[in-house]
Amino acid sequence: MHRLLQLTLDFFESVAIDPAPAQPKEPPRPSRDEPPGVARTTPEPRLDELLQPACFRHPRANREAILGDSIVAFEFKRGRRRNIGFSVGPEGLTVSAPKWVPLYEVDAAVRSKTPWILKKLGDSQERQRRIEANRIEWRDGARFPFLGEAVDVTLDATVTGAQLDTGAGGPPRLLRVSLPQRAEPEQIRDAVQSWLMKQARHVFEGRLDHFAAQLGVSWRKLALSNAGTRWGTAHSDGTIRLNWRLIHFRMPVIDYVVAHELAHLRVMDHSPKFWDTVARVVPDYAELRGQLKDESLPPW
Repeated sequence: MHRLLQLTLDFFESVAIDPAPAQPKEPPRPSRDEPPGVARTTPEPRLDELLQPACFRHPRANREAILGDSIVAFEFKRGRRRNIGFSVGPEGLTVSAPKWVPLYEVDAAVRSKTPWILKKLGDSQERQRRIEANRIEWRDGARFPFLGEAVDVTLDATVTGAQLDTGAGGPPRLLRVSLPQRAEPEQIRDAVQSWLMKQARHVFEGRLDHFAAQLGVSWRKLALSNAGTRWGTAHSDGTIRLNWRLIHFRMPVIDYVVAHELAHLRVMDHSPKFWDTVARVVPDYAELRGQLKDESLPPW
């Protein structure tokens, strides 16, 4: 039977190679002179607090390591694999190992990866901060990115569906959504998401046709995904899955992801031959790949 191959483009990088979690500090109790609910001035941190090591804790942490000046509590898993693997995502560090590898070898491997782990954890933490700063308040006047430009939402019950103004005015542009002013935030969010997904399918199909002709490959089907950690997936049967949230990015970034997935229809790995194939149609792919990792999208 034909075996279906799949390659993915992830948000976050991974690398191949049980103490109980620390108890959270008890929040300060209000004094007798302060009635409940009254805001209090946050005291200046003490010197011993400033000197405490940074702590990165995975919500499902079951092992802990001191790496440099930081405490890293990570999720450890056993599985059917040939080596020890490391991945860093929004939740933190996950370490996977074969069933036959003893724990002391796992701990040694974690320590050997200290610089990489701390850098990726710091980058992930900073990215989460940027994402939260970009969180959208869904209301009349909400702003979101579309193809790299700002678009403002205007609630207008006189229009049908959602319509993007095509006037010559500069950004931000206006998306008129057929909802009353009293619409709930979830209604506004869902209406905007539905419009964005329609735009994404139209744009992605056009770019797939464009780059497939240049690469000499044929794609069979486009599926839109809402994956939490993947931008795209290519299957050997010609099915391409692309995250609809790519529509927030500028067109060159979208082109990189589309070309990346189509290139997998020629080379189903990430070998130098694969990257040479991508470079044929997107010469500046390395710069665009960096933008894909660095730019923050609004959480949905």
